[in-house]
Amino acid sequence: MTYCLNVHPGETWEENFEAIRTVALKIRKQVAPKRPFGLGLRLGRRAAEKLSHPQVLHRFKAFLVANDLYVFTINGFPYGEFHRPPVKKRVYWPDWRSPKRLAYTLLLGEILSGLLPEGIYGSISTVPGSYGEWIVTPDDRTQMIQNLMGCVAHLAQIHKKTGKEIHVGLEPEPDCFLETTKGTIDFFTRELLVKGRHFLAGLMGTSEQEAGELIIRHLGVCFDTCHMSLQYENLAESIALISANGIRLSKIQISAALKVPFVKKSLKRLEDFCDPVYLHQVKGSITGGDIRSWEDLPDALSGVDGLNQGFDQWRIHFHVPLYFKGDQEVGSTGSDLNERFFRAAIASGCGHFEIETYTFNVLPEQLRGKSLTESIADEYGWVLERTQNTEFGRQNHKVDAFFDPEPLTGIDTCGTEV
Repeated sequence: MTYCLNVHPGETWEENFEAIRTVALKIRKQVAPKRPFGLGLRLGRRAAEKLSHPQVLHRFKAFLVANDLYVFTINGFPYGEFHRPPVKKRVYWPDWRSPKRLAYTLLLGEILSGLLPEGIYGSISTVPGSYGEWIVTPDDRTQMIQNLMGCVAHLAQIHKKTGKEIHVGLEPEPDCFLETTKGTIDFFTRELLVKGRHFLAGLMGTSEQEAGELIIRHLGVCFDTCHMSLQYENLAESIALISANGIRLSKIQISAALKVPFVKKSLKRLEDFCDPVYLHQVKGSITGGDIRSWEDLPDALSGVDGLNQGFDQWRIHFHVPLYFKGDQEVGSTGSDLNERFFRAAIASGCGHFEIETYTFNVLPEQLRGKSLTESIADEYGWVLERTQNTEFGRQNHKVDAFFDPEPLTGIDTCGTEV
């Protein structure tokens, strides 16, 4: 388990390294003193190019060894600037139609292969194909599939050459090409493992069966709990469905979204969460089960007076600290991260868990109330408290029993026992 270093402002490798040296080491001292501590790097293209230089990479590896740190995952979602306004939709560009996205991700793969300790596989999270409204033609989809297959081919070569297994996780997000669990499963089973497998077999000169195996090994899903809660999904059921359909859970990002009841006081308080940096998609649930969407929080608030009162609540793509309990007016989807979710997450076989609350620096002042170091340490404690007496929990600390030993069972929509 780690926390994502995208919470630290910085676009150059020098800024990234300074955050590790000054902040990550403090957090490690609080949550894992005198023990190996995993890092979840966030490398934009600019920082990745600098770190890929052999001398720079060698110095960083020496620093990791000296401080008992190791790297096992990289956030490869933002290609360019991520902390300087405005980011908004630019965070999805270049998307997987672009050779720039492919080249950047391959660079991250090379860096990660050079940093991974022996016996540990690596993961890279990436954009969910594209922003939804940008994909309008069959050719758009074909370009995405071909570039993703190019990525799989290169990661397979890294694995063959070095023995380091690396997989890329497409990260479903509101209003994007991949948004829901169902849409993600459909893309994998009906497109990547059909058209993509055929293209990859031709690209690598292998059988379609072997090509399909390589896709499953090197391409999966980065499951961000904030994003899936915004879709009003049952997180445990979604994880079980992805696994039941043979799709790899590359990484699970543990995060919580802002949630408010549809009342005037709550909507008024949402004004404090409008910022010029990030895109804060809004999903409103309507009595009867329908969901209405807004591209950004200011858009939703600007038309609120003209809405009827049929909404139960709004969920907003604004990551709030996991320990944030909220009040009657403003809460979070942290309650979705319940015992059943953690049991499903661990049972899925996913080996990478990442705390991701990158919005800390744009939180309203009253929600911060503590330093970044304290906040992240408290989030570690929040997660570890909920993973007691499991294989994952035992690797981190010894505690009394919490989960009952009964396996998670259920039936997915394909009729498969999970």
